[in-house]
Amino acid sequence: GDIATADARPVEVMRARAHEVLDAAHAAGVRYFDCARSYGRSEEFLSAWLTDRGLTRDDLAVGSKWGYRYAADWRVDTGGEPHEVKDHSLAHFLSQKVETLEFLGDHIRLYQIHSATIASGVLENQEVLDALLKMR
Repeated sequence: GDIATADARPVEVMRARAHEVLDAAHAAGVRYFDCARSYGRSEEFLSAWLTDRGLTRDDLAVGSKWGYRYAADWRVDTGGEPHEVKDHSLAHFLSQKVETLEFLGDHIRLYQIHSATIASGVLENQEVLDALLKMR
């Protein structure tokens, strides 16, 4: 279906469409699914699909990412404001980790730093690196 218009993007429609795509990928043999806190409601949609299909950690692998805050609030036109904002601080990691685990819990096998670069400094932030190690 067409999702270009605002009327075609209610959450229920997007969730159903996401589940159709996930079903097709799973039927085709895909067993790794990737999402991120900054991809709108991707973790929420994936979580609901996993629950609805009764899929466990043994059935597939899930990865997600932290480091960007989704700021679009379900809008395509944000009036020039960014759809996502990069934040590699320890406080942001800790808040996004809680949100990710609330949705995906034990399904998470890989939790990545979204867009880590030398310039971002996150790879030299010992507090963040220590927190990531504790998550293992």
